[in-house]
Amino acid sequence: MEKQKPAINNLYLIGFMGVGKSHFGRMVADALNYQFFDTDHEIENNEETSIPDIFNNHGEAHFRKLERNLIESGLPNEACVIACGGGIGSQEGMMDVLKSKGVVIALFASEETILERTSRNQSRPLLNVDNPRKKIIQMMAERVPKYLEADACIATDDRMVAEIMQHIIRSYQTVNKVK
Repeated sequence: MEKQKPAINNLYLIGFMGVGKSHFGRMVADALNYQFFDTDHEIENNEETSIPDIFNNHGEAHFRKLERNLIESGLPNEACVIACGGGIGSQEGMMDVLKSKGVVIALFASEETILERTSRNQSRPLLNVDNPRKKIIQMMAERVPKYLEADACIATDDRMVAEIMQHIIRSYQTVNKVK
């Protein structure tokens, strides 16, 4: 009887906007020779419109439904690195879905770093407000407890890119062996 090759769990990167999920996700995918997906970009491609337009025309609840559908059935089930939208963990039951499909690693950065990184990008509908710093603090207070449910948590502030990348890969491989 031929031995079946074990599945290669996906790696899901979660965390607040601007922590580096897409940036590090692409590099980790290259290093592991996995496919890379960014849920926001996949949704924009599938819907043929931008995230801000989806929020403006259909609301955040509709966007979250699209995001959930993509995770549940719109991506390959193995050998992928997937950079998830910042609010994905806040959806009821979503952390359980992510963990059932692979390894979940949360990336973190300070409020200052997030503000600096996101201020360069106007396609962040939740931060298009009068006081983005206040909004970041409020949203982080809501989301961080969910991010802490990840299989591993990694800070991206004031660290070398190679160090963060290796930490992500090492954490993924360690947790993947246990799952």
